[in-house]
Amino acid sequence: MSSRLFLKLLIVMCLVEGISTLVLFGVAMPMKYYAGRPEWVSVVGSLHGMLFLLVVAMFLVGRWLIPLTGRLTVLGLVGAIFPLVPFWVDVLLLRVLREMPPETS
Repeated sequence: MSSRLFLKLLIVMCLVEGISTLVLFGVAMPMKYYAGRPEWVSVVGSLHGMLFLLVVAMFLVGRWLIPLTGRLTVLGLVGAIFPLVPFWVDVLLLRVLREMPPETS
């Protein structure tokens, strides 16, 4: 897999993981506590957990494949934990993508 393609996938996965965090905190948890529907947290939380692990693994692979800087890797790992930070990390990753030379066949 090319580094540009991997970086594009990482950007998409950060976006999806960030959205899953917002859905977990903004929809599933209120449904659990205010509507008495704990199954929402079970489903959304499990999905979010899988996405979190995938993003962490992708950042660790990206450190070697792209290579991402240590700072950006740490920000990506921290960003996977805190809401809204993945969107900021996506902006940084887009800058890295723009600065990469185009691939030649």
